[in-house]
Amino acid sequence: MQSETDQVLEGETPDRKPRHSKLGLSSRLFFLTILFILLAEALIFLPSLANFRLAWLNERVEMAQTSVITLEAMMEPQVSDELSRNLLEQSNIVAVVSGSQSGRELILSPAMEISGDVEMVDLRRSPMLPDIFGTLQTVFDPDIRFFRVLEDPRFDGDFVEVIVEAAPLRAAMFDYAKRIIGLSLFISTFVGFLIYLSLLLIVVRPIRRITKSIERFRNDPRDWKSRILPTPRRDEIGRAQNALSDMEGAVKSAMRERERLAGLGEAMAKINHDLRNSLTAAQIVSDGLTLSTDPRVQRTAPRLERAIERAITLAENTLQYGRAEPPQPKLERHALRQIIEEAAYEALAEHADLMWINDIEDGVELEIDLDHLHRIIVNLIRNAAQAIAADKARKTTGRITIRSRAEMSRTHIEVIDDGPGIPAKIQESLFRPFSASGSRNGSGLGLAIARELATGMGGELKLVRTNAEGTVFELILGGDDEDAPSE
Repeated sequence: MQSETDQVLEGETPDRKPRHSKLGLSSRLFFLTILFILLAEALIFLPSLANFRLAWLNERVEMAQTSVITLEAMMEPQVSDELSRNLLEQSNIVAVVSGSQSGRELILSPAMEISGDVEMVDLRRSPMLPDIFGTLQTVFDPDIRFFRVLEDPRFDGDFVEVIVEAAPLRAAMFDYAKRIIGLSLFISTFVGFLIYLSLLLIVVRPIRRITKSIERFRNDPRDWKSRILPTPRRDEIGRAQNALSDMEGAVKSAMRERERLAGLGEAMAKINHDLRNSLTAAQIVSDGLTLSTDPRVQRTAPRLERAIERAITLAENTLQYGRAEPPQPKLERHALRQIIEEAAYEALAEHADLMWINDIEDGVELEIDLDHLHRIIVNLIRNAAQAIAADKARKTTGRITIRSRAEMSRTHIEVIDDGPGIPAKIQESLFRPFSASGSRNGSGLGLAIARELATGMGGELKLVRTNAEGTVFELILGGDDEDAPSE
């Protein structure tokens, strides 16, 4: 079954129905902003209501004391019931009492009968926090009919006691609560709208643009017009948009390259058919050469025959490159020096002027695939020879050396040349198929196939070092996986 990634690369859209919310991101942000502001207002609502209750009681005490001071200034220590009633009704006060250690004195007589629950509030104490509990009790306890408020007097006496009715305070608190709630709703809506506009411009619209680009890319990955453009923003949204732009460009480039490679594969299949016919004819000729009695022909014919067989195998394996598994090797025990010698003979056929040193001892044998190792060594030696030949500033004879060493159960084969080295820009994609090659006519497939063949034999191929003094490749073969050195 194809994965969704493969379906997208092939231009197919996964069978998935998009889920759309009834509320968009901007609407949800707007309502959440209002909700959070209302929660903040709710946290300060009760302290504000408690402060209002305290201020209301303080105001009644101040009005009562002002009335008492006014009567003392009028030299009327005894107040008539009618005058007392008028003063108290104007201030929403029931009675005023002055107290000291010697007793209590009624200054303004009650304007009504005091009955029911009476709650005492001592304003002489300065609480650290607002009286939230007393405020809730005032609002929700209808049994409280009067408040007995104590405060330090502004005239003779230890304290002044003011009796006020609870109903006017409760009504004033309800009116204050309505105003606060209305103001909170207005502030939350106004501020929420401002925050909504800010988020819409800064966050929602860019995210909406990114989302639409992703949807267009999902529907038609090959459409270059749907690609989102980079942005100069350097925040998280800008980085996401730039990353998306780079990703779309990379995927679309990979798709174009895949289409080109598919066309190239079809062309190679046709070329391979004609090439195999030509190689078959050459193979018939080489079979005829084996009947010759000429010593030089008898010495050269077997190598020609093996070269033609490898050419046919190479053409087939090149078409098969890119499969999930590398070609399966046929492991047999072979002498290493002879394989290296034959590979060098084939690779250096066009570079007879180079100095060739086979530093492999005669007794070294390995469990390998003969053709795979031959192709790996031919590729490495030919690349080294081409790099040396391409160095026009060189005045000395080039040298290529192959040597081996054993470490535990593994054999390390080094291909060493004194060429100009591999450019840095090529090193990054050295083993990548169809990548940039150091050779002008190279396809960029040789080292990729060589590494795959080495992996198929349970080994590895890597670049050890390269600089102006030369290049060293290392092929590691044999042994168990736990003995393999880590890169």
